[in-house]
Amino acid sequence: MHETDSDTVRVASVPERHPYVRAATAHPAVTVLPDPLPDPEQPERWWPPVMLDAEWVRAHADEFDVFHLHFGAESYDAAHLARFTAALAEAGRPLVYTVHDLENPQLDGQQAHAEALDVLVPAAAELVTLTGSAAEEIERRWGRSARVLPHPTMLQHERQPELEPIRFRVVGVHLRDLRPNILGAPLIAALAEAADLLLGAGPLRFEISMHERVRDEPQAEEIARIVAAAPRLELLRRPRLGDEALEREIAGFDAALLPYRHGTHSGWLELCHDLGVPVVGPRAGHFAGQHPSSYTAADLLDASSLAEALAAALARPESPALGDARAVAVRERRAERAVEAERVRDAHAALYAAVAR
Repeated sequence: MHETDSDTVRVASVPERHPYVRAATAHPAVTVLPDPLPDPEQPERWWPPVMLDAEWVRAHADEFDVFHLHFGAESYDAAHLARFTAALAEAGRPLVYTVHDLENPQLDGQQAHAEALDVLVPAAAELVTLTGSAAEEIERRWGRSARVLPHPTMLQHERQPELEPIRFRVVGVHLRDLRPNILGAPLIAALAEAADLLLGAGPLRFEISMHERVRDEPQAEEIARIVAAAPRLELLRRPRLGDEALEREIAGFDAALLPYRHGTHSGWLELCHDLGVPVVGPRAGHFAGQHPSSYTAADLLDASSLAEALAAALARPESPALGDARAVAVRERRAERAVEAERVRDAHAALYAAVAR
């Protein structure tokens, strides 16, 4: 390792312009390099990550002390990543890798991602992950220990959104752009059956959101047909919501349904937790390990299992969106998360300082 000449550690982060990364690195002893733009005409796009490249490392090694990869490796194959890690080793710059995804939500098949992990995990000086169960899987697969640092809060606003009184209880499910790990039509078909099994739960509406632009338009049309035949389901197809509008909408849910066929961790789940919303999600991945007290696992394609899990979530004290228990849960979680955020920032700063020496 090389000696740094400052109390500040310079970090090349992939990505940099992401709420999770900025929260985790918001420490005065940490300076994060800005994301080079792949396309200046699209200033909001950081992928494919320019820094995740051997030639970039060789050209810029004197500008950073530590390289921290969070996500974005799916842009490149294992051979490219092997050249990148070799360049870091040649330059004497340590790699920190946060294993957010043991299964990649952006991919259907996982072979390429598994090959990438087989390059990145052994090459990293230090590994980080978000849950204890994910750390156990990393230990089983690669014999490496990973530090468990929880996902910082996803809230972008300090105050809980104000809600209008509603007549129905609402279960929300966001299908977004139907990326590869989203259970679309099969889940909505199971949800339509589950809704019938929950007729005794009182006035209850299932609100399904989907972007106008999706990756699978035929499936989007199939979802619309299923919803049209199910009286308690409602489809909202619209542009992507901004942060404030999204927080207000989720805060109005009595329960949220995570529509994942595979994956590891979820920022969406973090947002629901911070807003006090009970979550129903898959048994797969390590989602349950993020916030076990507010998560109910189900077989998402089995109507009976789904109905049972939704009933359990709706029975939680904090479930009613306008109830006193929700308000208490939100206040308590905000206080806990403020302490946690400081701990996560400190842990990252200490980790960078240790590997940079």
